[in-house]
Amino acid sequence: MPQETASMESSKYLKPVNIGWQRGGLKWKISTTFSGLILVLGLLVIGIVYYFTGNALQRQVDLRSTALAANLADAAAGFVTRKSTLDLDALVAKYGRLEGVAYALIQAPKGEILASSMQPFPAELKEAEGLSRASRVTRVRGKSVYETRSALLDGQLGTVRVGLWEETVQDDMRATILPIVGLIVACLALGVGLSIMVAGKTIRPILDLKAIADEISRGRLDTTVSIQSNDEVGELGRSLERMRASLKAAMIRLNRE
Repeated sequence: MPQETASMESSKYLKPVNIGWQRGGLKWKISTTFSGLILVLGLLVIGIVYYFTGNALQRQVDLRSTALAANLADAAAGFVTRKSTLDLDALVAKYGRLEGVAYALIQAPKGEILASSMQPFPAELKEAEGLSRASRVTRVRGKSVYETRSALLDGQLGTVRVGLWEETVQDDMRATILPIVGLIVACLALGVGLSIMVAGKTIRPILDLKAIADEISRGRLDTTVSIQSNDEVGELGRSLERMRASLKAAMIRLNRE
């Protein structure tokens, strides 16, 4: 008994959904089906585009930061050799003013900071001086930074460290990805609109046949069926026309008798 009660309760909740779908108009069913397929495919395309575009932009960011660090290392090697502090400070300050650059600094092999574009020197960077990874993510003054390192003369003269603000990098990525996503969304909206329009045109002949069938059911047998189509709807229209003609002929015979 408890199982029967549970099954009856579950069927009670499921039944309205099935009835709602069965009672829905053909236009609603067709447009809903096609719109659902379009939206699912659209979301899949957006996910794929976002993934591959994001990876491509991230690689571009890595290449840019690596190029900045390598160029700074090449330019600073001579100044470090000559121990030209003023030239190093000017060079590092120049790189630190580039768009999206959080900081640029030159570090001696023993960890001493020879020049830095960020003053006062952040404590977070002092704590990370011993790290030897070529690329990493750190936080400076409460903000995330992508840091890239490049060796000065194979590390004999020290290390160059260049950081890019994560916020700027993310803004650049969004500025590139969002227009693409917006275009895809616009295409999805257009596809949904077209599916509704196509559904309306598809069922129009069926609605016309329904109206003619209603007229015939009221005894108006002079209503001709004129559906100019070679598909299944046309076949249905011709069958309905044959039925109308047969009924009219039968009614004429009955009236004569």
